[in-house]
Amino acid sequence: MFFSKSRNSRKSTGVLLALSIGLSVLSADFAVSNPPSTSKPSKPPKPTKAQIKAAKKEEAAKAAAAEKAAAVLSSATKTLNQLAAIANTAQVAYNKALGELNIAKANADVAAAHALKTQREVSKTNAVIGRMASNAYMLGGDFTNINSLLSANGPQDLIDQLTTLDNIGNTNTVALKRFKAAESAAEIAKLEADRTKAAQEAATVKVAETKKVADEAKAAQQKEVDKLRAVQRKLAAELAKAKTFRITLEEQRQLALLEESNANTATKTPNQFKVWPNKGFTGRSTIRSNEKIRAKAVAYAKKQVLARNPVKPYVWGAQGPNSFDCSGLVYAAYKSAGLGWPTWGRLNAALYFVATKRVSFNELLPGDLLFYSYDGSVQNIHHITIYAGNGMMWEANSTRVGLIYSNMYSIKGLMPSGGRV
Repeated sequence: MFFSKSRNSRKSTGVLLALSIGLSVLSADFAVSNPPSTSKPSKPPKPTKAQIKAAKKEEAAKAAAAEKAAAVLSSATKTLNQLAAIANTAQVAYNKALGELNIAKANADVAAAHALKTQREVSKTNAVIGRMASNAYMLGGDFTNINSLLSANGPQDLIDQLTTLDNIGNTNTVALKRFKAAESAAEIAKLEADRTKAAQEAATVKVAETKKVADEAKAAQQKEVDKLRAVQRKLAAELAKAKTFRITLEEQRQLALLEESNANTATKTPNQFKVWPNKGFTGRSTIRSNEKIRAKAVAYAKKQVLARNPVKPYVWGAQGPNSFDCSGLVYAAYKSAGLGWPTWGRLNAALYFVATKRVSFNELLPGDLLFYSYDGSVQNIHHITIYAGNGMMWEANSTRVGLIYSNMYSIKGLMPSGGRV
């Protein structure tokens, strides 16, 4: 995106606003000097249209792969849901079978207890009957003897003994029939209870086997779904990385073209002030840096400048470590001091002005930034440097001059205040 070489401020403001929205924070991880591993050739600092086209193609391929993975995952998840429903049904059936088995076991236990109780009562009654029969036999023998009759205490005693013998016979018959029936019923009940219990145990085992198969199928499908989800997460991350890389290439190109255009316009603009009058432009109300951070940034900029050309040339869009443009040197210096993305992004010179706190010249400290505009406006700031102290600065000056240590007034169009990071 180029600024017009005219001074149409509205057009320039629109371009700056678009950049300030989309470019205020750029990740160093996707900087042009450090491309993703998926990119084969190393890129020059100012990305070409061909490189951006290649990045778009790579992003589209990642998007297609992610979409395909999402479809496979959706199908697998549907199968998992179906298997989960089957497993849940098997669980319900198993729980029901367990309940019925418990009831069958309880019934069998009750029948067995009843049979045992009846058997005991029958055995007990049989013993009583046996004693009664024995007594009757013994008594009957006595009655056949005339002495027994003569020994009775009168006619009434004899009648009572005869009645008792008759009752004993009747009681024996009734008791035997009753307890034989009870014993038979108890045995039948126990057999039925045992049969029901055995059948229910077999049914429960069968249902348990069905449940096991369903659970195993569900577990296997869950593993498959988990694998597919991991693949999808990986592809989504790669897609996001490819998209960010593509966007960064486009923005890097826009930044480089913008600063190159502004710098070219500045060389052709007559009647520039050495220092522009203060028009009340404001920036941030707070700062992000401290003295230690600023000192590290200055030390980094000094090291790059002292390396000089051709070791550290000026290249549009470059932000190190082997070449820089003006804003690229500022970005790299503060990033080296630990003030990087997302707190301090790769901006163009004008946006650095907006993103720093205004500082008057008599309050400048090493590490503060200095700005140059070809018409005194913020949107047409074309150059940025790092204040070194004592009226001097470290800068990536131009493709012709390179990286230099210079006086802050050596370039026309100095904005009336510095910026503290």
